[in-house]
Amino acid sequence: MFRHARLARFAPSIVALVLLGVPIVAYLAADGGRVALLGYSLRAPDFGLLAAAPSAIQIHVAAALTALAIGIVLLAGVKGTRLHRALGWTWVLAMGTTAASSFFIHQINPGGPAGLSLIHLLSGWTLVGLPMAVYAARRHKVQTHRRAMTGMFVGGLIVAGALTFLPGRLMWAVFFG
Repeated sequence: MFRHARLARFAPSIVALVLLGVPIVAYLAADGGRVALLGYSLRAPDFGLLAAAPSAIQIHVAAALTALAIGIVLLAGVKGTRLHRALGWTWVLAMGTTAASSFFIHQINPGGPAGLSLIHLLSGWTLVGLPMAVYAARRHKVQTHRRAMTGMFVGGLIVAGALTFLPGRLMWAVFFG
């Protein structure tokens, strides 16, 4: 599929993004204008909504954006260097903060058990998976480490991040509302 080994490692992530993106684009194309009824308008983002959000959401967004930026650098960069290790530890802290702070956000399912929703299962798995992935790296189990970290990046940041842009969510309101 890919000629370059460096690009081949991104194949699972690309496939996941396509599998996520194609249905969304197809829905929007066949939507018949219903998204417009949700209040979509092309305009500059309203970061005042984010500034007015509870501190747990602000911490969550800051940590997620930090993890996203560092994760892109880590995935594209050379592995095993001191820079990779330093950025990796920073990424682990940012992902841990993102996952832990999500337990203080209850807007999706306020009436559920302890205000938690299904997305909190991903947060719990991230808090379990992070130390396991670090342990794999320290034991030189590179393939296990790579799979775990790439999975958390794609699932915990890309997919979960994309879901924050659904109508009715804060990021939808900030960028499209």
